[in-house]
Amino acid sequence: MDIHERAIRLLQEKAEQPNRSRKTTTKKYKKGTKPVNDYVVLDFETTGLRAGADQIIQIGAIRYFNHWKDGEMDVLINPQRHISPTITRLTGISNEMVADAPTIGEKVGELIDFIGELPIIAHNASFDMGFLYALDNIHGVSIPEYTVIDTVKIARQKIKDTPNHKLTTLTQYLELEHNAHNAIGDCLATAAIYQYCTK
Repeated sequence: MDIHERAIRLLQEKAEQPNRSRKTTTKKYKKGTKPVNDYVVLDFETTGLRAGADQIIQIGAIRYFNHWKDGEMDVLINPQRHISPTITRLTGISNEMVADAPTIGEKVGELIDFIGELPIIAHNASFDMGFLYALDNIHGVSIPEYTVIDTVKIARQKIKDTPNHKLTTLTQYLELEHNAHNAIGDCLATAAIYQYCTK
């Protein structure tokens, strides 16, 4: 068997094998479409855009029952790496601010307990869910298979008069106060957009 035949056979064998690495690193969530009254709005601030490579620097989560705020989790996280000046300008979170903060490993269990069995609402949900599921089994915590509702998709159906459906664009359109690129500020804005679009 020459080298080309061996290469073809190896490629065929690889194609026939299940992609185990992907299944173990990416747990899927269920995309929700049905309106709900009880939920947790979730937002992360991070060191960059790549889940798994970049790290969470702030957890924002607000729990709602019958659309009324019931609890809040607002925690700065030490990413155990340098936060770039660009991220500090964007989020207001500096290296000094997180120096004595807990690590994500110390707080992920608390976040899972806070969410409980409620569905998650997030704006551009794939971003936040990517960072959440990147933590699956890394710190001894299994991330459940949540039902997740993305307010970008809901807003696209309900709000037709904006040039795009970014969070800042929608908050301006709805004349909402919005502390942008702060996890709790983004959670409050996302909750207001969700409630507007589902009322």
